[in-house]
Amino acid sequence: MTTVAELPAGFADKVLSAQSTFRSVMDAMARPGSIQRIASLAGAPDAMMCGTAAIALTLFDHDTPVWLDGRMSATADVAKWLKFHTSAPIVSDSSTAGFALVGDPHGLPSLDRFAFGSNEYPDRSTTLILQVESLSDGPAIELRGPGIDGTVTLRASIQPQDLFERLAVNAALFPRGIDVVLVHDDAIVAIPRTTRLVRGG
Repeated sequence: MTTVAELPAGFADKVLSAQSTFRSVMDAMARPGSIQRIASLAGAPDAMMCGTAAIALTLFDHDTPVWLDGRMSATADVAKWLKFHTSAPIVSDSSTAGFALVGDPHGLPSLDRFAFGSNEYPDRSTTLILQVESLSDGPAIELRGPGIDGTVTLRASIQPQDLFERLAVNAALFPRGIDVVLVHDDAIVAIPRTTRLVRGG
């Protein structure tokens, strides 16, 4: 059993690293479909990519309920690392989660299992953090929406393959909805609830 002392380290410089990572996430949200790099990396437990770990260290705290999918929860060190470094509560009910960490997107539950927020508090929704095989090598996916000049083409290897079809529910729910951050190693792509699929590869 891993002791706290044996867990992977967090950021070397907490403040500067968190600020840098926050800017990367905000840039990704402001320019949906664009690949952003996370420069400040930390140690990460098995099953968690370094980009996912940096996002967790930056955005999670004791008021942020986190849901882990089967792959993430199968590694006890993930929950232990999150609790030690962020104090975020790990929840078993995905509908109460502020964030969901998905290490096996093939098995992504139906989106109605997560929180869509309310009209009064649309921010009280679940943000999905999906680890994917690639953000630069895959079928062409054409996106449009706020923050995109015309359309943008994302060439990513994404599971589930019908992710964007599932996210079409956001159009009917707005301002409620699900935001998604795709992660591969130190690279991230944001798909906010306002982003729409034009054409899928």
